[in-house]
Amino acid sequence: MIGRRLAAVVAAAVMAALTAGCGNSTQDDDRARTVGFVVAAQKHNFTQEMSLGFRSGVAAVPGVTALVDGPPITDGPRQATIFEDVATRARGGVSLFTLHPELLARPMSRVGKSGVPLVAVDNAPPPGPQVPLFIGNDNHAMGAALADGIIERLPPDAQGTVIIGSPVPGVPVLDNRAEGMRERFAQRLPLVKVRGPFDTMLDPTANLAAWRGLVRANPDALAFMATGDIDSYNLATIRRETGGPWLAAGFDLDPRSLAAVKAGDLMLMSPEHYLKGALAGRLQAENAMGTRELPQGWLRTDGLLVTVANVDEITRRQQSETNRQQWFQPRVENILSDLDSHLHPLA
Repeated sequence: MIGRRLAAVVAAAVMAALTAGCGNSTQDDDRARTVGFVVAAQKHNFTQEMSLGFRSGVAAVPGVTALVDGPPITDGPRQATIFEDVATRARGGVSLFTLHPELLARPMSRVGKSGVPLVAVDNAPPPGPQVPLFIGNDNHAMGAALADGIIERLPPDAQGTVIIGSPVPGVPVLDNRAEGMRERFAQRLPLVKVRGPFDTMLDPTANLAAWRGLVRANPDALAFMATGDIDSYNLATIRRETGGPWLAAGFDLDPRSLAAVKAGDLMLMSPEHYLKGALAGRLQAENAMGTRELPQGWLRTDGLLVTVANVDEITRRQQSETNRQQWFQPRVENILSDLDSHLHPLA
């Protein structure tokens, strides 16, 4: 009797061990088929666009789960904590968009060395081998292209002042946009004096107040140009309030900004954040499933100038997730089918 009981206990222990082993294996498999995206702040339009794109890109690869997280507002230390947490749950890979790469450098190095594939999105990664792929715009070129849009609406012999504002001076993405604007005016309208970028603050209320101050201080300016998204709709609001003859330009596709373009109060440059997110999600999901290795280098994506000529099309695109997917799908496939022509060395 004792022998039978002992045998039963041993058998139960072996079964429990096997079951536990299977459970751990299943959990490990789930984490290996999960890819994450950590954004700088969840409340902003541009991060929401990236997140939607990322989920869409992952959904195109059956068997992979998307995990998206980030602080509600811009908070570098909090984002670093979230990033390391996501990396424990998304072993298939983690994409990162941060406005504070200097604060994320060590966490990125640790996570990369642990074997989790990393991709930087929108803002270039810090130097080092742990992040071999960056998906983002040439922000200098986008700033220049937005300046071209304003220049085309000014006389060829224009003289006066153009004011540039930035919600977060010192962030390379925004600084590069401002420098592109400045250089293009120097090339094409050398008699125009470009001032800034002035700090227009990241908080929407403070941003509106900052722009009102700049407009009051520069009533004869030819144009006010912004490097960020909240600046755009705030500038349009002030232009409507004051009836100013000056031109206004900014970035991103907040619905209020699109309405201002439609009304003739604004010109926009869209960095096409959805596209960057979709490419990151798709490439990481395919890598997690073993169907494509992550490419190395800078996967450069283009911006899109939004004016009264195409604002209706872009507004329709932005009205639903389905519309976005249908509009961007051929563009994603075009890039993925010819990656080599879109890849450039990381600086």
